[in-house]
Amino acid sequence: AAIIGGGPTGIAAAYFLARAGIETTIFERESCLGGVPRHVIPSFRIANETIEKDIALMEKYGVDVRCGAPAPSVTELKAMGYTHIFFAVGAGKAGQLDIPGNVVPVIQWLRDLKAGKDVSLGHVAVVGGGNTAMDAARAALRAGAKTSTLVYRRTKKYMPADAEELELAIADGVQFLELVAPGKQEGGKLVCEKMKLGEPDEKGRRKPVGTGEFETLAVNSVIGAIGQTVDWGTLDVGALTTTKKGTAEADALTYQTAQPDIFVGGDCYTGPKFAIDAIAAGKEAAISLHRYVHPGQTLTAGRDRRVYKALDKEHVLIETADFDKDHRQMPGYNAAKAKTFSDARVTFTEEQVRRECARCLGCGATKVDSYLCIGCGLCTTKCKFDAIHLKKVRDWHAGSYETMPIKVAEGVVKRAGSIVKKAVSK
Repeated sequence: AAIIGGGPTGIAAAYFLARAGIETTIFERESCLGGVPRHVIPSFRIANETIEKDIALMEKYGVDVRCGAPAPSVTELKAMGYTHIFFAVGAGKAGQLDIPGNVVPVIQWLRDLKAGKDVSLGHVAVVGGGNTAMDAARAALRAGAKTSTLVYRRTKKYMPADAEELELAIADGVQFLELVAPGKQEGGKLVCEKMKLGEPDEKGRRKPVGTGEFETLAVNSVIGAIGQTVDWGTLDVGALTTTKKGTAEADALTYQTAQPDIFVGGDCYTGPKFAIDAIAAGKEAAISLHRYVHPGQTLTAGRDRRVYKALDKEHVLIETADFDKDHRQMPGYNAAKAKTFSDARVTFTEEQVRRECARCLGCGATKVDSYLCIGCGLCTTKCKFDAIHLKKVRDWHAGSYETMPIKVAEGVVKRAGSIVKKAVSK
């Protein structure tokens, strides 16, 4: 198998393919593996040591790594003996903020900063509201910027960044200028038009509408963080086709493209997402590639279709008192580390660990309810963490079928009362 791209998706796919016994080669145009997490994302978000451990684990399975040169064409790869190809090129091209002045694309700015090059600092404005914008705004302060202001045309409520990333940016000292759209940067100032929120768009976010009023902000450099796209460059991708947004077209379950022996995965298929999503895509693609090389295998049977429905805890009619009765615990914050490129988050305290563990579903492992647990042992086979074990310690029989409706009815009535009481209290 030939893998084009040595980021999280490519590394994950190579690991799972090699572990399955398939000879695998990664082609990476950079001087080393790691992709955007290695070359762009600040080290306070993910340390290079963590990436190196994953690469070392992959290499132990004999993956051939070829860095520092463009990938061969599909025709050349076929001539070299590769039977199937996986494109995992990522979405490392920043969207262009088309305004006059000292404006730098966020990907290039973060890349230069991580490489130790001189970057524009002083009073910095980051235009955008996603996680990458938060990274840049926080990194600017840690690199020595006098101020770092995140400029956004809507309000914080509509920022696509995760709530945790927003909170960390605020804790680091990033300033926010909401409801403004940048117009130009010159003479150490950024001129912005004030906006107001109009009608909702197709995603439910209210559209920003210009007011004709302006304000200025002391800014030496502007970092444009208004989205990322796939950089296919001059790659020969065979019969692979792309959407209007530049992402690859492929089967959503198997990642197989219009050319059956070419697969895609990660950001080049979904658009920018988290590193863990990229890793998951690499694993799923490896399953498809492994099946593809074995004649007669189906690519779809038994696959995880990733169809999940969240439990509506507010209105469920069975007793859920032991489920998720505490909020998710959040890591602490070390303000001193926030001035460096180390992760400012600190590990859970012992009490936080206990409270987080107490959120687990009470399924009969610690308290056996004869009307819930019948001793089938199915839970022991389904728990992926091998945390549930069934051991016979005494002779015991479940309650009779005739009495079950009565017991269930008692629970439903009790739960319905709890729902009504909670609704009234709200």
